[in-house]
Amino acid sequence: MRVIYPFTAIVGQERMKRALILNAVEPRIGGVLIRGERGTAKSTAARALAALLPQVKVVDDCRFACDPDRPETWCTECRERVSRGEELPVAHRRTPFVDLPVSATEDRVVGTLDIESAIQKGERRFDAGILAAANRGLLYIDEVNLLDDHVVDVLLDSAAMGMNIVEREGISFTHPARFILVGTMNPEEGELRPQLLDRFALSVEIHGIRTARERVQIMERNLAFEQDAEAFRQEWLPREEELSKRIDQARKLVDEVVYTQRNLLAIASLTASLNVDGHRSDLVILKASRAHAALEGRTQINDLDIALAAELALPHRLKGGPTQQNDIGAEEISQKIEQLIGSRGDEDFPTDDDKERKPETDAPKKA
Repeated sequence: MRVIYPFTAIVGQERMKRALILNAVEPRIGGVLIRGERGTAKSTAARALAALLPQVKVVDDCRFACDPDRPETWCTECRERVSRGEELPVAHRRTPFVDLPVSATEDRVVGTLDIESAIQKGERRFDAGILAAANRGLLYIDEVNLLDDHVVDVLLDSAAMGMNIVEREGISFTHPARFILVGTMNPEEGELRPQLLDRFALSVEIHGIRTARERVQIMERNLAFEQDAEAFRQEWLPREEELSKRIDQARKLVDEVVYTQRNLLAIASLTASLNVDGHRSDLVILKASRAHAALEGRTQINDLDIALAAELALPHRLKGGPTQQNDIGAEEISQKIEQLIGSRGDEDFPTDDDKERKPETDAPKKA
């Protein structure tokens, strides 16, 4: 099996790595778009993340890798099997990594229903697509700006819903499509439409590292990997296993992370003060804040969680767009949150002792 370059061995690019890890903890965040010049480890990071992720528990013989512990997300086939009294076998699998080709069509992405078999034989036959292969895994789109806009829309819709529904001539088939969505692009080759750009939850602008010492590290590590990939992997394995364990623990904890009215007002005031259009950014910041708190082993979000999440969720949504390089940092955002709290006073910003809030269902309120 091909040895993948270790995620923890990537030098620098801390924002990119944080955005990827937060989506690994909580795929419901909605994916990350990595914009940057050639040779900045964009694809390397995506593949490396998938390689270190914990194994997932699946229905063993299900082609959609349904989660046996979440029957509400099961595919049509698993639901029908259980209704017939079958017991679903359970297994553990590696996290899949699916590379979406730029030439992919909508049918190739969502799958197709065989209408002829349904009409002539009364059989419902579904040919699974890329979304089925990517469920419970990582879906990687290189040069996403060159992909057909309609296909990107379909992918983003599925990522947001966590479900793929295919309907043809009154026949429907449903299967889970919960995946970590990672898109990369080189701005020199063209931009995404603003409507599509906003649909990516997080966005990171990366550049080649300018520090000589770090550039030397990059060369040394790459040469060591090329010389003996397995030995290099073994050297970094303890760090990989440690991060994998942290992600696994955070996944189990994230639904227990609570927030207060003050946290919600801090997020809303921040986005309003920056004149961010729409409300998607508020929800993304809340989801990413909860994921970061879970990664840190906490069950309550704080201002730092919000600032680090906003640093990834806001730059591509600020007026002027990504071409203006709205590079807003976590420290600047933290200061802005403190200023907003100070200017509004305690009446508008209740203390953290106020009633904690915890989403109860998978409805939109659940962040």
